[in-house]
Amino acid sequence: MVGDHCSLPGERPVLAQSPKAGLSCKMVLQAVGKVLRKSKGKPNGKKPAPEEKKLYLEPEYTKSRITDFEFKELVMLPREIDLNEWLASNTTTFFHHINLQYSTISEFCTGESCQTMAVCNTQYYWYDERGKKIKCTAPQYVDFVMSSVQKLVTDEDVFPTKYGKEFPNSFESLVKKICKYLFHVLAHIYSSHFKETLALELHGHLNTLYTHFILFIREFNLVDPKETTIMDDLTEVLCSSSGSSSNGSGNGSSNSAGAQNHVKER
Repeated sequence: MVGDHCSLPGERPVLAQSPKAGLSCKMVLQAVGKVLRKSKGKPNGKKPAPEEKKLYLEPEYTKSRITDFEFKELVMLPREIDLNEWLASNTTTFFHHINLQYSTISEFCTGESCQTMAVCNTQYYWYDERGKKIKCTAPQYVDFVMSSVQKLVTDEDVFPTKYGKEFPNSFESLVKKICKYLFHVLAHIYSSHFKETLALELHGHLNTLYTHFILFIREFNLVDPKETTIMDDLTEVLCSSSGSSSNGSGNGSSNSAGAQNHVKER
């Protein structure tokens, strides 16, 4: 059965505090300023680059991890373990870890700084229970994600924790939906808040979490490769050493390169 959840059903997710959350906003902004100056091109250049350089792809940062464990082996279904049990346990864990990772930069992800839920040149919209398309800011989108996922993982009828309780027939489709939304949150952190993450010296945690999560969703085909194409450049760098070459990741980079000249909506 899935382990005990740390929140009660119906509760909104509580953003846990990072050990470095006590760092003052001023100090973080100063650190971000140093990163910006370091990565900035010619100050008086009259022709800006058509696309901002992706700091998270710099070799000095991509090599940062908190462990060198082989995640490809870690995500594989163990013998004699039910598939739904494995999916439930890992999905719940990823939810809490990604929620925690986002909480470290949440004060910088505001309605003013992130007026849309954007990842590179793709803009995401939230769809309510009636399928209505809602344009919202990034923090609103993340709140929708965390609240809806919290509701699901604490629902005994969806994520059962008691012996003898069966998983619903729709369980796998719900897990796929959860993983898609969690990917959006991770991608937004890289796309819009990597400088803050770097200033907090938490990029090693982020890289490790991303690698583990991507290999997990690929192992069980939980997210359409087209959905993750937007981050294929990062995935290729972080996961290549983990034996991750499946699900068309090699072709994704060329597809995403041609899609950088216009804003897409999802």
